Amino acid sequence: MTRQTLASLFIALGLSTLAGCATPSVITLNDGSEIQTVDVPEYDDEAGFYEFEQLDGKPARINKDEVLSVKEL
Repeated sequence: MTRQTLASLFIALGLSTLAGCATPSVITLNDGSEIQTVDVPEYDDEAGFYEFEQLDGKPARINKDEVLSVKEL
């Protein structure tokens, strides 16, 4: 294998690994609106909030009482 082929192989492998880490999700609220997230929201049991990263990269929190469902895309 040439150096260029080997480098291309490692780049493709790295990108496919990174793409497999994210699991986009949709949070459906009691009022019917939906929020898309970059990854599965984490639930903070002590505070009673779901914490997640929005599509624009900003962190957000939402009260569990406002959440109807959380589904992976």
